[in-house]
Amino acid sequence: MLRLVLPKGSLERPTLQLFDDADLSVSRSSDVDYRGSIDDDRIDDVRILRPQEIPRYVADGLFDIGITGRDWVEETGVEVVSLGELRYSKASALPVKIVLAVAADSPAESVADLKDGVRIATEYPEVTRRYFEKHGVRADITLSYGATEAKVPEIADAVVEMTETGRALRAAGLKIIDTLLISYTELIANPESYEDPVRQHAMRQILTLLEGSLEARGRVLLKLNVTSDQLEAVVAVLPAMRAPTLSELSGGGGYALETVVSKSDVNRLIPALKDQGASDIIELPISKIVH
Repeated sequence: MLRLVLPKGSLERPTLQLFDDADLSVSRSSDVDYRGSIDDDRIDDVRILRPQEIPRYVADGLFDIGITGRDWVEETGVEVVSLGELRYSKASALPVKIVLAVAADSPAESVADLKDGVRIATEYPEVTRRYFEKHGVRADITLSYGATEAKVPEIADAVVEMTETGRALRAAGLKIIDTLLISYTELIANPESYEDPVRQHAMRQILTLLEGSLEARGRVLLKLNVTSDQLEAVVAVLPAMRAPTLSELSGGGGYALETVVSKSDVNRLIPALKDQGASDIIELPISKIVH
């Protein structure tokens, strides 16, 4: 039914892991194969291509849905339907930022301090062109094929570059003076395919599985028992997504509680629950959380 395209490169491994977590595992003959398959009747074909190309291929109808960054959707300027953000990236759940950076010792503190004719190196020439036009600065924009931060000051006066933390830019002796775009990974769709109710329903179901897997990351399910007289003290230290699920034990001997908590809190939470009288505490992994 759906032709799917996934990103190759730095997003490849975390994307394949996400699909695996969502029970949509991609099978390939080798790690370098550009074709794959998913054992799911909603997905007919899988390709793995560069994220820079994916928005255009989806817009042109070569694929029904794809995963890429908002940065490349903006750079290509094509018309696609955004089904939703998938908050993961190559290293974390942080978004990537497209930033304007200059040499650390430059007097420039904003784009307004840059003069006409400023030399800009970037992998995002269209985003950069629109940005400088908006700010009324005539910039000499050069497409960079990598190592962009190394081109200041000899080759460029400033760069427009992608970063998650800014660490690499600072290490290269640059400082950030503006953010052009904040970009999350997105599931995008071809507008014509999205208008088909059957395909749209399948797209929404795929998105539900992916979002549910992301929501479950870093969370565990805690199950525990507590007597009636200690219930209030235990609930007081027990976090929950909304409120803990409470069930009376057979025979009226107390209560069973369930709640979803952050995995990072468990090493302190379990001893605290035991101190307040909880017993039979079980920690269980979670695969998906669907609201």
